[in-house]
Amino acid sequence: MQTIIIVGFGFMGGMHAQAYSKIAKARLTAAVDANVKAAAAALKQLGISVPVYRDLREALTRHPADVIDICLPTPLHGKFVRQALKAGRHVFCEKPFTANAAEAFKLAELAEKSGRSVQVGQCIRFWPEYEAFVEFVKSRKAGKLLSLTLQRRAGRPGYSMGDWLNKGKQSGGAALDLHVHDTDFVHHLLGCPKAVTSVGTKDKTGWSHIFTTYHFDEIAVTAEGGWNYPPHWGFQMAFQAIFEKGTVEFDSTVNPSLKLTLGTQAKRPLAFRVPSAGSSGSGAGNISSLGGYYNELAYFVGRLEKGRKPALATPRQAAESVRTVLAEIKSASTGRTVRL
Repeated sequence: MQTIIIVGFGFMGGMHAQAYSKIAKARLTAAVDANVKAAAAALKQLGISVPVYRDLREALTRHPADVIDICLPTPLHGKFVRQALKAGRHVFCEKPFTANAAEAFKLAELAEKSGRSVQVGQCIRFWPEYEAFVEFVKSRKAGKLLSLTLQRRAGRPGYSMGDWLNKGKQSGGAALDLHVHDTDFVHHLLGCPKAVTSVGTKDKTGWSHIFTTYHFDEIAVTAEGGWNYPPHWGFQMAFQAIFEKGTVEFDSTVNPSLKLTLGTQAKRPLAFRVPSAGSSGSGAGNISSLGGYYNELAYFVGRLEKGRKPALATPRQAAESVRTVLAEIKSASTGRTVRL
């Protein structure tokens, strides 16, 4: 059994708490948040009964948990990862790992030397439709993958504590907070690109929409991500993949969401495994499904139970994705291709 303290109880803290409640070998013992009253109210709404503390040290004194799960705004990730590792705890840290590539790699090195297990919340690696797509690419049932286009679009986020997501110096804008998911998935599926070429739109939240070409030798890869849509526009994640003998396409806004067209056959749904985690009861954020969050946390807890460090969404992998996103921002800012 792995005992857990969640630090930061906004939208993502609530999603993690609900996912842990459905994992047999996980038990949430406490939450830490600067706004104790709001966090306690959110926990009550979710039907989860654990104490809330303002300070992590006090929480650890009263509840010596195995895992610290960090769901704080990005600028606070580094501080609390270090504090948790210094206390000898395993760490799950939300994405992006940090907003600075050098710091991200330093944290990765610290995690590797600590002997503790650390995983970063790059949940798209664990999202059911994306998992099925990776399996299909590996099967080569449609031959070689020729091109891949990804999209991640959202209305202006209005659910973050203190509206920190809309403060570019804190969130890094949509490029770093939202689009990083697809950049990380490109790394997961294909490895690090040789270079990136990006354009986009910038406002007070930073790069609010970005369009990137990732340079690989034998495959064409592009991704678009942004949140400069009206607040109630909604949310969409999608991709289109073209193979030598077929296509796979995904769109989170339609059902069935994942489809395959193979050879001369008619288009049909492509099966994927959906965990029995259900949906969130909080009504916050832009995604209600617990599926990808459940999968990543169940994987993390499962590795801990076996005494093995995570092999997916590791700190070093997360640092590499941060470095690539920051190269994309540099490319969009300068109008030049940036090599990696």
